[in-house]
Amino acid sequence: MPENNLTREEYKQKAGKEKNKNKRIRIRLLPIWLRLLIVAGLIAVCTIAGAIVGYSVIGGGSAMDVFHKSTWTHITDIVNKDTNPG
Repeated sequence: MPENNLTREEYKQKAGKEKNKNKRIRIRLLPIWLRLLIVAGLIAVCTIAGAIVGYSVIGGGSAMDVFHKSTWTHITDIVNKDTNPG
């Protein structure tokens, strides 16, 4: 039997009110769609920064040469060198 001789309906109402008191309301500062855009932007920035650092520091080339099409054509030719027949 519920405590303090409460009826079943009164007990359920009391338990519901206590549950609502303990429930925290969460207000998001950034909506989910904005978070996804931020993550996509950060991935793009990190990819570009990695290409610049890899080509200029590790590869010894000029930092802005990484944006030329001829650079990427040369890189793909080196990667696919053994796969081309003939």
